[in-house]
Amino acid sequence: MTTHEHGKKVLQDLQGPAKELRSRIPEVYAGYSAMHKAVLGPGALDTKTKELIALAIGVTDKCDGCIASHARGAARAGATADEVAEALGVAILMRGGPATVYGPRAMDAFLEFLE
Repeated sequence: MTTHEHGKKVLQDLQGPAKELRSRIPEVYAGYSAMHKAVLGPGALDTKTKELIALAIGVTDKCDGCIASHARGAARAGATADEVAEALGVAILMRGGPATVYGPRAMDAFLEFLE
């Protein structure tokens, strides 16, 4: 049974601290937001593919906030559970053991946002 604690809860827990920091360095967040939109928008690679790459990188970097954000992004971009699983397989190949811990977290987050 999946408890779904790796998606929405992670993002919810980050809201307050992120708002506080953003209020102190708004230019940094504005620049990051512009880059985020530019990078994840469609181009030679579609947004879904870019979200899957970002999700896999979140796993290899062991970043719960990244995992939650890009699991949501992948779901919104129309990724399937099988596509996510394959992207997470690449993360496991590249990172090894730690990715076998963070990969299931990413799958759980994706399935939560897919619901």
